[in-house]
Amino acid sequence: MGLDAADEVITRSPGGEGERRVFGAIMAVKWTGGHSSPILCMNASKDGLVASGAEGGDLVIWGEDGTLLGHMQFQGTDDVTSVLFSPSCPTKLYASHGETISILDVRSLKDSLDHFHVNEEEINCLSLNETENLLASADDSGAIKILDLENKKVSRSLKRHSNICSSVAFRPHRPQSLVSCGLDMQVMLWNLQKARPLWITNLQEDETEEMESPQSPGQLLNPALAHSVSVASCGNIFSCGAEDGKVRIFRVMGVKCEQELGFKGHTLGVSQVCFLSESYLLLTGGNDGKIMLWDVSREVEKKQKSPAKHTHRKKTKRATYTKQGGNTNASVTDEEERGKISPKLNIEHGEKVNWLLGTKIKGHQNILVADQTSCISVYPLNEF
Repeated sequence: MGLDAADEVITRSPGGEGERRVFGAIMAVKWTGGHSSPILCMNASKDGLVASGAEGGDLVIWGEDGTLLGHMQFQGTDDVTSVLFSPSCPTKLYASHGETISILDVRSLKDSLDHFHVNEEEINCLSLNETENLLASADDSGAIKILDLENKKVSRSLKRHSNICSSVAFRPHRPQSLVSCGLDMQVMLWNLQKARPLWITNLQEDETEEMESPQSPGQLLNPALAHSVSVASCGNIFSCGAEDGKVRIFRVMGVKCEQELGFKGHTLGVSQVCFLSESYLLLTGGNDGKIMLWDVSREVEKKQKSPAKHTHRKKTKRATYTKQGGNTNASVTDEEERGKISPKLNIEHGEKVNWLLGTKIKGHQNILVADQTSCISVYPLNEF
């Protein structure tokens, strides 16, 4: 249930570091004072640092309590579109701005440790493989450049997307394998031993099943432009969010993929998908200003055990929970009985979502949200 602006109370948290938006007993924390333009991307280190990149070349490092630890302004006015911490060296940060990739030490942001100009057009997304020897950068030309970090040169140039390549992600446990999606409505599976994709699907052409929720006439015309991909920790399940408002779940099966699930909750395009670490809990954010949490474990594990369709569906008790930490409506529903999946959590964030990040802060799971403002919103996930 949404709340009017009149119901909103703004207070300052102790120390003035974070602004809290209070809706009665429900609260979300705002990290403010770091940026002056819309935030486009975020990433967290294993030590709890958070990096955020914004329009106009702005990069900020935050402490886990929202304190401002560092700020850097890249030369020129290119937007910072993707940031990635090194898992093995949590002070090392990769950042894309315009057509350039910079490697930084977050303890001293005055100069970059190294920089690479390997993409011909603006980079939209970076992904680092598990062994940290390869960095993928997807750009507006539709190309994905694979940078060999040890030899400091491009080892592969993957060119199959016919429009902007919006997102790319290496698969956990598969350092030579990655998935990508783009505004050509295509999702691709790659193995770096080959120059061509192993598998391609066109989301518009493959859309044969009926949508699970009613659509307005305008929505029917929305093309399935693919905005975001995220791979679960197992490495074989990944998600894609698209402009048609649908979230799709795929399973990698050798050299091809199969769509496991397709569902709708957003009324406009799905701009972000993000699996929480070591789980099948999926965060989605949309142009409708909503953030949702989905549990796809039952569907995924059910198909792992038996590919055959279940005819008997066990009924589950319906329960509703009030979540602390955001303007949320959360319900555990009888997904199987109703024949569709429902969100476990629904946050009426109110702003178009640019980036979503699930991370632990002081031992507790949180959702970090970047939107059209210059603030980061933090929603606790205490129950998950």
